[in-house]
Amino acid sequence: MKQDFFSRTDVRGALVGLAVGLVLALGLPFLPGVGAGLALRTLTVCAIYALAAAGVGVLYGRLGLVSIMQIGLVAVGGWATLRIYHATHLPFEVVMVLAALVTAVVGVLVGLPALRLSGLSLAIVTLMVAGALEVLVTYAGFPNGGNGFLGRVSGGTLAVIMPRPGLGQSDDEFFRYVGVVVVVVLALLRWLLMVRPGRTWAAIRQGEAGAVSLGVNTVAHRLLALAVTSAVTGVAGALLAAGSGILDPASFKAQQSVLLFATVLIGGAFSLLGAVIGGLFFYGMPQLLSTVGLDGNLVFVVLGLGLVQAVTTAQAGIAGQLAELWRRLRPRLWPRPRREVTV
Repeated sequence: MKQDFFSRTDVRGALVGLAVGLVLALGLPFLPGVGAGLALRTLTVCAIYALAAAGVGVLYGRLGLVSIMQIGLVAVGGWATLRIYHATHLPFEVVMVLAALVTAVVGVLVGLPALRLSGLSLAIVTLMVAGALEVLVTYAGFPNGGNGFLGRVSGGTLAVIMPRPGLGQSDDEFFRYVGVVVVVVLALLRWLLMVRPGRTWAAIRQGEAGAVSLGVNTVAHRLLALAVTSAVTGVAGALLAAGSGILDPASFKAQQSVLLFATVLIGGAFSLLGAVIGGLFFYGMPQLLSTVGLDGNLVFVVLGLGLVQAVTTAQAGIAGQLAELWRRLRPRLWPRPRREVTV
Protein backbone atom coordinates (compact mmCIF):
# COMPACT_ATOMS: atom_id res chain seq x y z
CA MET A 1 0.00 0.00 0.00
CA LYS A 2 1.06 3.59 -0.56
CA GLN A 3 1.35 4.52 3.07
CA ASP A 4 4.07 1.93 3.59
CA PHE A 5 6.45 4.16 1.62
CA PHE A 6 7.55 7.74 1.93
CA SER A 7 8.42 10.41 -0.58
CA ARG A 8 11.85 11.44 -1.76
CA THR A 9 11.32 14.78 -0.05
CA ASP A 10 10.87 13.04 3.31
CA VAL A 11 14.01 10.97 2.76
CA ARG A 12 16.04 13.99 1.65
CA GLY A 13 14.93 16.02 4.66
CA ALA A 14 15.73 13.17 7.04
CA LEU A 15 19.20 12.68 5.53
CA VAL A 16 19.94 16.40 5.73
CA GLY A 17 18.85 16.48 9.36
CA LEU A 18 21.00 13.43 10.13
CA ALA A 19 24.05 15.01 8.47
CA VAL A 20 23.60 18.36 10.23
CA GLY A 21 23.10 16.62 13.58
CA LEU A 22 26.28 14.58 13.21
CA VAL A 23 28.28 17.64 12.17
CA LEU A 24 27.07 19.55 15.24
CA ALA A 25 27.65 16.59 17.55
CA LEU A 26 31.22 16.09 16.36
CA GLY A 27 32.19 19.71 15.68
CA LEU A 28 30.75 21.82 18.51
CA PRO A 29 33.51 20.96 21.03
CA PHE A 30 36.04 22.56 18.66
CA LEU A 31 34.33 25.97 18.78
CA PRO A 32 35.98 28.64 20.98
CA GLY A 33 34.30 28.89 24.37
CA VAL A 34 32.42 25.60 23.98
CA GLY A 35 35.16 22.98 24.06
CA ALA A 36 35.41 22.81 27.83
CA GLY A 37 33.76 23.77 31.08
CA LEU A 38 30.17 24.66 31.95
CA ALA A 39 29.08 25.52 28.41
CA LEU A 40 29.89 22.08 27.02
CA ARG A 41 28.36 20.26 30.00
CA THR A 42 25.21 22.36 29.66
CA LEU A 43 24.91 21.56 25.94
CA THR A 44 25.40 17.88 26.74
CA VAL A 45 22.48 17.83 29.17
CA CYS A 46 20.38 19.89 26.73
CA ALA A 47 20.99 17.26 24.05
CA ILE A 48 19.98 14.50 26.47
CA TYR A 49 16.73 16.24 27.39
CA ALA A 50 16.00 16.65 23.68
CA LEU A 51 15.22 12.91 23.72
CA ALA A 52 12.67 13.34 26.51
CA ALA A 53 11.22 16.32 24.63
CA ALA A 54 10.97 14.18 21.49
CA GLY A 55 8.83 11.69 23.41
CA VAL A 56 6.48 14.47 24.49
CA GLY A 57 6.36 15.85 20.96
CA VAL A 58 5.51 12.50 19.35
CA LEU A 59 2.68 11.81 21.79
CA TYR A 60 1.18 15.27 21.41
CA GLY A 61 2.08 16.13 17.83
CA ARG A 62 1.15 12.75 16.33
CA LEU A 63 -1.54 11.44 18.66
CA GLY A 64 -2.83 14.51 20.49
CA LEU A 65 -1.96 12.93 23.86
CA VAL A 66 -0.92 15.35 26.61
CA SER A 67 1.65 13.37 28.63
CA ILE A 68 3.12 15.14 31.66
CA MET A 69 5.12 12.31 33.16
CA GLN A 70 8.26 12.27 30.99
CA ILE A 71 10.64 13.51 33.70
CA GLY A 72 9.43 10.69 35.91
CA LEU A 73 10.26 8.26 33.11
CA VAL A 74 13.70 9.86 32.77
CA ALA A 75 14.21 9.03 36.45
CA VAL A 76 13.07 5.45 35.80
CA GLY A 77 15.61 5.14 32.98
CA GLY A 78 18.37 6.52 35.18
CA TRP A 79 17.43 4.24 38.08
CA ALA A 80 17.35 1.17 35.86
CA THR A 81 20.72 2.08 34.33
CA LEU A 82 22.46 2.42 37.69
CA ARG A 83 20.86 -0.72 39.10
CA ILE A 84 21.66 -2.89 36.07
CA TYR A 85 25.24 -1.64 35.88
CA HIS A 86 26.02 -2.19 39.57
CA ALA A 87 24.44 -5.65 39.42
CA THR A 88 26.08 -6.85 36.20
CA HIS A 89 28.90 -4.44 35.19
CA LEU A 90 27.91 -4.93 31.56
CA PRO A 91 29.12 -2.47 28.89
CA PHE A 92 27.19 0.78 29.01
CA GLU A 93 25.67 0.31 25.57
CA VAL A 94 24.05 -2.96 26.70
CA VAL A 95 22.92 -1.38 29.95
CA MET A 96 21.39 1.55 28.05
CA VAL A 97 19.34 -0.75 25.81
CA LEU A 98 18.14 -2.76 28.82
CA ALA A 99 17.23 0.44 30.69
CA ALA A 100 15.26 1.64 27.65
CA LEU A 101 13.31 -1.64 27.62
CA VAL A 102 12.60 -1.38 31.36
CA THR A 103 11.39 2.20 30.93
CA ALA A 104 9.18 1.15 28.02
CA VAL A 105 7.53 -1.51 30.18
CA VAL A 106 7.03 0.92 33.06
CA GLY A 107 5.66 3.58 30.72
CA VAL A 108 3.13 1.17 29.24
CA LEU A 109 2.07 -0.16 32.65
CA VAL A 110 1.53 3.26 34.23
CA GLY A 111 -0.04 4.68 31.09
CA LEU A 112 -2.31 1.74 30.32
CA PRO A 113 -5.19 2.88 32.57
CA ALA A 114 -5.16 6.33 30.93
CA LEU A 115 -5.18 5.21 27.30
CA ARG A 116 -8.86 5.94 26.80
CA LEU A 117 -8.52 9.44 28.24
CA SER A 118 -7.56 12.58 26.34
CA GLY A 119 -7.12 16.29 26.80
CA LEU A 120 -7.21 17.69 30.33
CA SER A 121 -8.17 14.36 31.90
CA LEU A 122 -5.08 12.66 30.47
CA ALA A 123 -2.88 15.59 31.50
CA ILE A 124 -4.10 15.37 35.11
CA VAL A 125 -3.65 11.59 35.27
CA THR A 126 -0.12 11.66 33.84
CA LEU A 127 0.81 14.52 36.17
CA MET A 128 -0.34 12.39 39.10
CA VAL A 129 1.80 9.56 37.73
CA ALA A 130 4.77 11.94 37.63
CA GLY A 131 4.09 12.85 41.25
CA ALA A 132 3.92 9.18 42.23
CA LEU A 133 7.20 8.42 40.46
CA GLU A 134 8.80 11.39 42.24
CA VAL A 135 7.70 10.00 45.61
CA LEU A 136 8.98 6.52 44.77
CA VAL A 137 12.36 7.76 43.57
CA THR A 138 12.72 10.04 46.61
CA TYR A 139 11.90 7.15 48.96
CA ALA A 140 14.05 4.53 47.22
CA GLY A 141 16.92 6.76 46.13
CA PHE A 142 19.15 5.93 43.21
CA PRO A 143 21.38 2.82 43.31
CA ASN A 144 24.96 3.55 44.30
CA GLY A 145 26.65 0.17 44.54
CA GLY A 146 24.89 -1.38 47.52
CA ASN A 147 23.25 -4.77 47.90
CA GLY A 148 19.58 -5.69 47.73
CA PHE A 149 16.95 -4.68 45.23
CA LEU A 150 17.40 -0.93 45.82
CA GLY A 151 21.18 -1.15 45.53
CA ARG A 152 21.85 1.45 48.22
CA VAL A 153 24.95 1.45 50.41
CA SER A 154 24.43 1.59 54.16
CA GLY A 155 26.41 2.74 57.16
CA GLY A 156 29.76 4.35 56.44
CA THR A 157 30.29 2.58 53.14
CA LEU A 158 31.23 4.90 50.31
CA ALA A 159 28.97 5.15 47.28
CA VAL A 160 30.23 3.67 44.00
CA ILE A 161 30.18 5.98 40.99
CA MET A 162 29.27 4.42 37.66
CA PRO A 163 32.06 5.20 35.17
CA ARG A 164 31.42 6.91 31.87
CA PRO A 165 31.36 4.89 28.65
CA GLY A 166 34.76 3.95 27.26
CA LEU A 167 34.28 6.26 24.27
CA GLY A 168 33.22 9.22 26.42
CA GLN A 169 35.69 9.65 29.24
CA SER A 170 36.40 13.39 28.96
CA ASP A 171 33.76 16.11 28.68
CA ASP A 172 34.29 16.68 24.97
CA GLU A 173 34.36 12.94 24.22
CA PHE A 174 31.19 12.42 26.23
CA PHE A 175 29.48 15.27 24.37
CA ARG A 176 30.31 13.61 21.05
CA TYR A 177 29.13 10.27 22.43
CA VAL A 178 25.84 11.78 23.58
CA GLY A 179 25.47 13.68 20.32
CA VAL A 180 25.87 10.57 18.18
CA VAL A 181 23.42 8.59 20.35
CA VAL A 182 20.85 11.40 20.25
CA VAL A 183 21.17 11.81 16.48
CA VAL A 184 20.82 8.06 15.88
CA VAL A 185 17.78 7.77 18.19
CA LEU A 186 16.09 10.80 16.61
CA ALA A 187 16.85 9.40 13.13
CA LEU A 188 15.18 6.10 14.06
CA LEU A 189 12.23 7.99 15.51
CA ARG A 190 12.00 10.06 12.32
CA TRP A 191 11.98 6.88 10.24
CA LEU A 192 9.21 5.44 12.41
CA LEU A 193 7.14 8.58 11.89
CA MET A 194 7.48 8.30 8.11
CA VAL A 195 6.32 4.68 7.80
CA ARG A 196 3.03 2.99 8.67
CA PRO A 197 2.98 3.40 12.50
CA GLY A 198 3.68 7.14 12.33
CA ARG A 199 1.08 7.73 9.64
CA THR A 200 -1.45 5.70 11.58
CA TRP A 201 -0.78 7.83 14.65
CA ALA A 202 -1.40 10.94 12.53
CA ALA A 203 -4.69 9.43 11.30
CA ILE A 204 -5.78 8.81 14.90
CA ARG A 205 -5.05 12.43 15.78
CA GLN A 206 -7.08 13.67 12.80
CA GLY A 207 -10.12 11.68 13.90
CA GLU A 208 -10.28 8.60 16.07
CA ALA A 209 -13.73 7.64 14.82
CA GLY A 210 -12.53 7.76 11.22
CA ALA A 211 -9.46 5.68 12.08
CA VAL A 212 -11.62 3.05 13.80
CA SER A 213 -13.93 2.90 10.78
CA LEU A 214 -10.86 2.02 8.67
CA GLY A 215 -10.06 -0.90 10.95
CA VAL A 216 -7.29 0.76 12.98
CA ASN A 217 -6.77 -0.66 16.47
CA THR A 218 -6.35 2.65 18.26
CA VAL A 219 -5.52 1.11 21.64
CA ALA A 220 -2.72 -1.02 20.19
CA HIS A 221 -1.23 1.92 18.29
CA ARG A 222 -1.39 4.15 21.36
CA LEU A 223 0.37 1.43 23.35
CA LEU A 224 3.05 1.26 20.68
CA ALA A 225 3.53 5.03 20.79
CA LEU A 226 3.72 4.96 24.58
CA ALA A 227 6.27 2.13 24.51
CA VAL A 228 8.44 3.84 21.88
CA THR A 229 8.44 7.26 23.54
CA SER A 230 9.08 5.70 26.96
CA ALA A 231 12.05 3.77 25.57
CA VAL A 232 13.47 6.97 24.03
CA THR A 233 13.01 8.72 27.38
CA GLY A 234 14.75 5.80 29.08
CA VAL A 235 17.78 6.39 26.85
CA ALA A 236 17.82 9.99 28.12
CA GLY A 237 17.84 8.72 31.71
CA ALA A 238 20.68 6.32 30.90
CA LEU A 239 22.79 9.12 29.39
CA LEU A 240 22.16 11.36 32.41
CA ALA A 241 23.32 8.56 34.70
CA ALA A 242 26.40 7.99 32.55
CA GLY A 243 27.32 11.68 32.64
CA SER A 244 27.51 12.04 36.41
CA GLY A 245 27.75 8.42 37.58
CA ILE A 246 25.12 9.04 40.23
CA LEU A 247 21.76 10.82 40.28
CA ASP A 248 19.87 12.97 42.79
CA PRO A 249 16.09 12.55 43.28
CA ALA A 250 15.78 16.33 43.63
CA SER A 251 16.49 16.66 39.89
CA PHE A 252 13.29 14.85 38.92
CA LYS A 253 10.43 16.86 40.36
CA ALA A 254 6.94 16.43 38.91
CA GLN A 255 6.78 20.14 38.08
CA GLN A 256 9.69 19.63 35.70
CA SER A 257 7.41 17.54 33.49
CA VAL A 258 5.07 20.53 33.16
CA LEU A 259 8.03 22.72 32.23
CA LEU A 260 9.20 20.19 29.65
CA PHE A 261 5.78 20.06 28.01
CA ALA A 262 5.72 23.86 27.81
CA THR A 263 9.15 23.99 26.18
CA VAL A 264 8.08 21.38 23.63
CA LEU A 265 5.11 23.53 22.64
CA ILE A 266 7.38 26.56 22.33
CA GLY A 267 9.99 24.66 20.31
CA GLY A 268 7.43 22.92 18.13
CA ALA A 269 5.58 19.71 18.92
CA PHE A 270 5.16 18.72 15.28
CA SER A 271 8.81 18.18 14.36
CA LEU A 272 11.92 16.67 15.93
CA LEU A 273 13.71 20.00 15.49
CA GLY A 274 11.18 21.36 17.96
CA ALA A 275 12.29 18.69 20.43
CA VAL A 276 15.91 19.82 20.13
CA ILE A 277 14.84 23.44 20.69
CA GLY A 278 12.72 22.29 23.62
CA GLY A 279 15.72 20.58 25.21
CA LEU A 280 17.75 23.77 24.85
CA PHE A 281 15.03 25.84 26.50
CA PHE A 282 14.31 23.28 29.22
CA TYR A 283 17.82 22.99 30.62
CA GLY A 284 19.79 25.72 28.89
CA MET A 285 17.53 28.66 29.73
CA PRO A 286 17.83 28.34 33.56
CA GLN A 287 21.59 27.92 33.24
CA LEU A 288 21.82 31.00 31.04
CA LEU A 289 19.81 33.09 33.48
CA SER A 290 22.01 31.95 36.36
CA THR A 291 25.15 32.71 34.37
CA VAL A 292 24.12 36.34 33.82
CA GLY A 293 23.31 36.75 37.51
CA LEU A 294 19.52 36.34 37.41
CA ASP A 295 17.34 33.96 39.37
CA GLY A 296 16.91 30.72 37.47
CA ASN A 297 13.22 30.62 38.47
CA LEU A 298 12.63 33.50 36.06
CA VAL A 299 12.53 30.77 33.43
CA PHE A 300 8.88 30.24 34.36
CA VAL A 301 8.14 33.86 33.40
CA VAL A 302 10.10 33.67 30.14
CA LEU A 303 8.61 30.35 29.11
CA GLY A 304 5.15 31.42 30.23
CA LEU A 305 5.26 34.35 27.81
CA GLY A 306 6.68 32.11 25.11
CA LEU A 307 3.93 29.55 25.68
CA VAL A 308 1.22 32.18 25.32
CA GLN A 309 2.78 33.31 22.04
CA ALA A 310 3.11 29.72 20.79
CA VAL A 311 -0.48 28.79 21.61
CA THR A 312 -2.06 31.95 20.20
CA THR A 313 -0.01 32.84 17.13
CA ALA A 314 2.50 30.08 16.35
CA GLN A 315 1.07 26.65 17.10
CA ALA A 316 3.89 25.01 15.11
CA GLY A 317 6.39 26.61 17.51
CA ILE A 318 9.81 28.00 16.71
CA ALA A 319 10.58 25.02 14.47
CA GLY A 320 7.51 25.77 12.37
CA GLN A 321 8.47 29.43 12.07
CA LEU A 322 12.00 28.47 10.99
CA ALA A 323 10.59 26.07 8.39
CA GLU A 324 8.32 28.79 7.02
CA LEU A 325 11.24 31.24 6.89
CA TRP A 326 13.29 28.65 4.99
CA ARG A 327 10.50 28.10 2.48
CA ARG A 328 10.43 31.85 1.78
CA LEU A 329 14.19 32.29 1.52
CA ARG A 330 14.99 29.18 -0.48
CA PRO A 331 13.68 30.44 -3.86
CA ARG A 332 15.75 33.59 -3.48
CA LEU A 333 18.93 31.78 -2.46
CA TRP A 334 18.63 29.00 -5.03
CA PRO A 335 16.26 30.15 -7.78
CA ARG A 336 15.10 27.43 -10.10
CA PRO A 337 16.08 27.94 -13.76
CA ARG A 338 13.21 28.83 -15.99
CA ARG A 339 12.20 26.22 -18.50
CA GLU A 340 11.91 27.37 -22.10
CA VAL A 341 8.59 26.56 -23.66
CA THR A 342 8.80 25.54 -27.29
CA VAL A 343 5.81 25.72 -29.58
